[in-house]
Amino acid sequence: MKHRQLGSTNLHISEIALGCMNLGTDAYKAKSIINEAIDSGINYLDTADLYDYGENEKVVGRAIKGRRDDLVIATKGGNHFDPSQEGWYWDPSKGYLKEAIKNSLLRLGLDDVDLYQLHGGTIDDLIDEVIETFEELKQEGLIKHYGLSSIRPNVIKQFVKKANIESVMMQYSLLDRRPEEEIIDLFAENQISLLARGVLGKGMLTNFGMKKWSTKGQKGFLDYNSDTLLETIKELQTLASDSGITPQSLAIGYALKQPTVSSLVLGASQPEQITANIEAYHQATISDELYTKLQQITKASLYQNHR
Repeated sequence: MKHRQLGSTNLHISEIALGCMNLGTDAYKAKSIINEAIDSGINYLDTADLYDYGENEKVVGRAIKGRRDDLVIATKGGNHFDPSQEGWYWDPSKGYLKEAIKNSLLRLGLDDVDLYQLHGGTIDDLIDEVIETFEELKQEGLIKHYGLSSIRPNVIKQFVKKANIESVMMQYSLLDRRPEEEIIDLFAENQISLLARGVLGKGMLTNFGMKKWSTKGQKGFLDYNSDTLLETIKELQTLASDSGITPQSLAIGYALKQPTVSSLVLGASQPEQITANIEAYHQATISDELYTKLQQITKASLYQNHR
């Protein structure tokens, strides 16, 4: 497994990360998935306080006990919730973020996290206060670095301009190329890492693309209507077959072709999914010619509603 630098930090994270959201609350099963990931060379785990209302952080904490020094751990905050109640609301206030990170650390069983991410954000937030909070948390030794989990260009640009963010987690895939138009160059200029999620396009960029289209793509996807989406999936599968690799490898290889991308955050609910992702990753090196063909088949979309 190759590693890439996280922003301007001294941390180097595996090109494939484990997104922990779908681990579930069975501690034994979650540990088996995490062990498979670590044994496969993954050193970067991404969770959030909102996943299963804090239970996800607990199962991750139990699973990594004794292995902390070998891992880069990221979590997120900003969604205000009470574990004893259903529902949540957006709250990026200093008071809540400081409470949230302390609760996250208790659940994870850690003294600090390597990366703390604002889990969302709007242009109406008190961005200067959020930045001040993150900087204070660094000084207090509770977080080592901070970033965002957001797909809102206007919000991202404010943090790039004002803050020392190291990363932004956002959707990026062959079917969602929006970051290419107004984000990736900005990140490169400021040494900020893109942590890519949704790389497999809801499963439509895998061997099961046609089946996933029937359940996930009937209403289309971003700029693709249902029929165009189906045709694109077919073209990608044909290209993958002609190239001697899987559609999953095409999708992974395309995202990793961007040097600004530090890691692909792929989820898993079974150990076998880790194995499949790693196998696809090891076959994911694509030529410049193939990269160009992939761009010709897919659309270079723009951000519309999410500003």
